[in-house]
Amino acid sequence: MLAAIAMLALGLWADIHVDLPGQLAIGAVVWALLLCLIAPLPRAERRIYLACVAIATAGEMFLSLGWGLYTYRLGNVPMFVPPGHALMLMLGLSLARRMPEIGARSILGGAGAYTLLAAITGLDTLAVPLYLMLAVSVLSLPAQRRLFASSFVLTLTLELYGTTLGNWYWHREVPWVGLATTNPPAIAGAFYCTLHALVIAAAALFSTPRLAPTTR
Repeated sequence: MLAAIAMLALGLWADIHVDLPGQLAIGAVVWALLLCLIAPLPRAERRIYLACVAIATAGEMFLSLGWGLYTYRLGNVPMFVPPGHALMLMLGLSLARRMPEIGARSILGGAGAYTLLAAITGLDTLAVPLYLMLAVSVLSLPAQRRLFASSFVLTLTLELYGTTLGNWYWHREVPWVGLATTNPPAIAGAFYCTLHALVIAAAALFSTPRLAPTTR
């Protein structure tokens, strides 16, 4: 997992120093790492991570290029982003196995408290629907609470890093719905949790044991 962490950190740092050809090269390296990491896995598990990439690609196209929630530095969806989502899923599963249940509950509860405060003050009204998305994932798959909490923390860390570097930025005014948010939204992890919930559904379809419940 150290390779995945290093790739995400160094890849985003390198991205701000290159133009499109360099960005494509970074994407090729991230893809190569992902394929190397999943190569030893059983075929069904490999398909799960590739399904994660496919679902994430569709989500990125809609959220960034369609809805316009956020914009990447070059106005595209970088080639390294979809495989990066699969790396984030790997990290989320790894962290979830080590996270105590009370830690997961505290993280999700803290997210709820922030949502309430942000909505009342008007700081981040997008937090409300995002937290509802998170709640749906948790209530639908309570056995995966630790995965969702892990993904939430990892996402916030990645978002703070990426927006600080300038790899992407979130628009203050949310198109279509008249809501406002921050750069990044503190509850952005809800998108990743929804993605991972969809991947878990795919795992059930493929009968993949590695994506078994993370909560005892």
